[in-house]
Amino acid sequence: MFSCAIWGDAHTLKYRIRIERKSEIVNAAADSAIAIVLTTIGADADAASLARTLVEERLAACVNVLPPMTSFYRWKGAIEEDREQQLIIKTTPARMAALAARLGELHSYELPEFVVLDATASMAYAAWVGEAVAPTTY
Repeated sequence: MFSCAIWGDAHTLKYRIRIERKSEIVNAAADSAIAIVLTTIGADADAASLARTLVEERLAACVNVLPPMTSFYRWKGAIEEDREQQLIIKTTPARMAALAARLGELHSYELPEFVVLDATASMAYAAWVGEAVAPTTY
């Protein structure tokens, strides 16, 4: 919603409208911020169980489990090749620390991948993510 008093010349009015609109866009982006976390687990691991646990414990609104893939990486001085599954975890920035701690407990890797991508979602989707991961009170 824009509100402005008209004074000065056309340039002054355009400038004020731009400032108010930019502020509105920035506020909307802050309200629609979500976090996407990437992690991989072994292809033989129970990805569905891990995904379900994260959603049940309200640490993730949604977890996508991608089909097994081949990963190449350097580990302890050697180049490794393993079959892994990629998990894409949607959560809020506020739940990030709890998600990282719990994933560290559940994950079988010595050093689990935990890559965080900050994202802006639609207001409706971001609201759903926020509701899905909000801690429940009993």
